[in-house]
Amino acid sequence: MNLGGLFDLDALEEKIAENEARMAEPGFWDDQEKAQEVIAENNDLKAKFETFHELAESISDLGVSLELLQEIPDDEELQADLEENYQHAEKLLQSYQLNMLLSEKYDKNNAILEIHPGAGGTESQDWGSMLLRMYTRWASQHDFKVETVDYQPGDDAGIKSVTLMIEGKNAYGYLRSERGVHRLVRISPFDSAGRRHTSFASVNVMPELDDSVEVELRPEDIKMEVFRASGAGGQHINKTSSAVRLIHIPTGIVVSSQAQRSQFQNRATAENMLRAKLYQLEMEEKEKQRAAIQGEQLDIGWGSQIRSYVFHPYSMVKDHRTDYETGNIQAVMDGDLDPFINAYLQWKLQQANPQ
Repeated sequence: MNLGGLFDLDALEEKIAENEARMAEPGFWDDQEKAQEVIAENNDLKAKFETFHELAESISDLGVSLELLQEIPDDEELQADLEENYQHAEKLLQSYQLNMLLSEKYDKNNAILEIHPGAGGTESQDWGSMLLRMYTRWASQHDFKVETVDYQPGDDAGIKSVTLMIEGKNAYGYLRSERGVHRLVRISPFDSAGRRHTSFASVNVMPELDDSVEVELRPEDIKMEVFRASGAGGQHINKTSSAVRLIHIPTGIVVSSQAQRSQFQNRATAENMLRAKLYQLEMEEKEKQRAAIQGEQLDIGWGSQIRSYVFHPYSMVKDHRTDYETGNIQAVMDGDLDPFINAYLQWKLQQANPQ
């Protein structure tokens, strides 16, 4: 298998060599910020290069195991080795493919993820909490840090809304696939008649932005409200009004933060979230203008249903953009989202480069 051709190993080596030549130039450290960017990029490229070689070695081991098993087909230990090597190679390949597909500007950034249940009271609020658990488990599997920035509990169960900061390399690149409306079909545990219910929740995902991204926040455009923090099961509740809600008057965008201990810290967190939302809004407008010029149909609004989770009358999770689906709904709810993320990134790549 010629993996080098598939993943353009020559281009990767060339870019690493180019960066190392720049790092050796006199005056490289004159602009420290730029120098750090080059070093960070090179470390990332080297990590991809090393992962490639690890993958190639794993596939080589798989070939050796297969040859040995063909010679001694009844050897149970060899069969076990082959299965183990296959699973290891498959996992490495999927991880490598995902990383190679993360090429957009802010893919490496941390992600801000919001969940907002739709109409439907307790049923949809419970669906929101199921999605919260799903994303938290997914993040844990990737060793990402999750901070609950804002949490509004449901009236009887579930959540009214939640905002998470998910910190880790490529967190936004992975999670941008989740933005849109998620639909649940199940027998409601809150319906005494045991009827089937359909619930909706919207998920929004934005990159956390650093100071290099300029988004104007005029003080006269922002209204600030303070309130007491609340949390799941009484967590994070304090007796002072340290939680902050910011309302951006021109756009109507509302953000809240209650994770930090002080009002000052919560305001800073809320301002970062507001900058991310305003930047997202600006990018959407540019994309709409581009699509209009090229005569494309573009649906990036909240009305776009991206995925269905069906518990009854059969078990299935299906992504309506990529048509990827699985019958193992419990694994998905336990955080097994990588196959959906991979399918989405492949789909986006095909859309950007149609054959």
